Amino acid sequence: MPYSKREDLPPNVKSVLPDHAQDIYKEAFNHAYDEYKDPKDRSAGGTREEAAHRVAWSAVKRKYQKNDDDKWHPKD
Repeated sequence: MPYSKREDLPPNVKSVLPDHAQDIYKEAFNHAYDEYKDPKDRSAGGTREEAAHRVAWSAVKRKYQKNDDDKWHPKD
């Protein structure tokens, strides 16, 4: 189900990502959730929600990286 605000994100996302990364995650998830409503459009299979989470994490990883301190930081 799409997320209307950052506070609605799953705890495992809110607890590890900075605010800006959470915004990226939310927007990417919502877009992918709409995009992959038809099962034939999901190349990796799984549910619509699983596909949207994969896309959202991928979007975050384009702009952020997890460093040795185990925290997510913007890429240079």
